[in-house]
Order: sequence, then C-alpha cells, then structure tokens
Amino acid sequence: MRKIRQFIVLSLLAALALSACGGSDAEATPTMNVEMVQTLAVMTYQAQLTQTALAQPTSTPAPTNTPVPIPTFAEPTTSSAAIATSTTAGSAQSASCYGLTFVDDVTIPDGTKMTPGQSFTKTWKVLNSGTCAWEPGFVWNVVSGDAMGGVAVTLNQTVESGRQFEFSVPMVAPTDKTGTLRGTWRLSDADGNFFGEPPYVEIVVEAATSAPTATATVAPTATP
Repeated sequence: MRKIRQFIVLSLLAALALSACGGSDAEATPTMNVEMVQTLAVMTYQAQLTQTALAQPTSTPAPTNTPVPIPTFAEPTTSSAAIATSTTAGSAQSASCYGLTFVDDVTIPDGTKMTPGQSFTKTWKVLNSGTCAWEPGFVWNVVSGDAMGGVAVTLNQTVESGRQFEFSVPMVAPTDKTGTLRGTWRLSDADGNFFGEPPYVEIVVEAATSAPTATATVAPTATP
C-alpha cells in the first residue's frame, strides 16, 4: 500500500510539473483536469484507509469466564430390604442374650387329677439362664394348648442373669372336658419376642361320679 501511495503522489507531481511548463504539442502532454485530480485524491484517501485498517491490530474478543460444572453427589440411599435385614439382625442379636430354663414344678405336678371346675394355682420355678436381665414389662403367657382360665402375668421387677424366679397363675379345670389337658407357657420380652424353654401345666380331669341312690327297705308285717 505504501508503494501505491508513493506512485499516486509522484503521478500528481509529474502532472503538475508538465502543466506548468507547457509545450508546443498540446496532444503530447496531457492536461490534468479537475475530475482527474479528484479521482487521484479519492484513490489516495482509500489507500490511506486501507493502510490504516491493516496497521490496526485485529480486535480479539475478550475471554469469557466459562462456568466450571460443579460435580453433584447423590445422597446415599438404603433400600428397604437392607433396613429390614438390619432390623431383623438387631432383634436377633438383642434376643440372643435372653434365656430361660425350667427348674421345677412347685405346685401341680404333671398328671395331677382334678375334678371339673376345680380351682388351683400353678407355680413354675425357672432360671434366667441368659446373659441379660429380664426387665419389667416382660410377659409370661400361654402359647399353645389349654389356658384353663389362666391369664398372662406381666413381670414387675428385674430378674438378673443367673437368678431363679417363680411364676404363679391361678387356673380352673374345665367343666366341658375330661382326660389329660395341657397348656404351654413361655416368657416374652417387651416387644413380644418369646425366648427360652416352654414349661407347661398338665392335669387329668376326671368325670364326676354320681352318689349311690338309697333304696328304701320295707319292714315285713307281722301276722297275728
């Protein structure tokens, strides 16, 4: 572009010099009219603009801050199956420290004969054979067989491990059944989980016998 500019300037100077000197041959020396001067001026101005545009540095867009994605971590979830397994394992572990061993029938040995409707109290002696104490709220209850009118007994004291304890339950021999009757009882914790040995009560209900009927004896009549 610089060479073009110099060429245009030199051409203008040469044209002005020739027009000033003049000559005998008008056709040999071209005359610079107004239009030619304007054209050369426009070309010179355009050349300057082009050179200026090339000289200026190309604008580079400013870097933009690209947000860096923040990693997200899903909260750990526990499946219901895992919770159920954990709960079951915890209950089994808790119940494993409880134990009960039958020691003796304090009252009503097995096979005791009863009459229908007869009242009695069954007492079992048992041992806390586990490693944990029995707590108030544990329940001694019938689990199978004939309850014989007996109701659950709720423990109201602590029974330490290795200590013996007696459970007593008032009962009544059935009036609608005869023969050998048995009811099995067990101890459960406050959550209703049974544990230990299952002692039972066993009686033999005999049918009631009727009293013998008195026969009237008629005294013989004396004949005179």
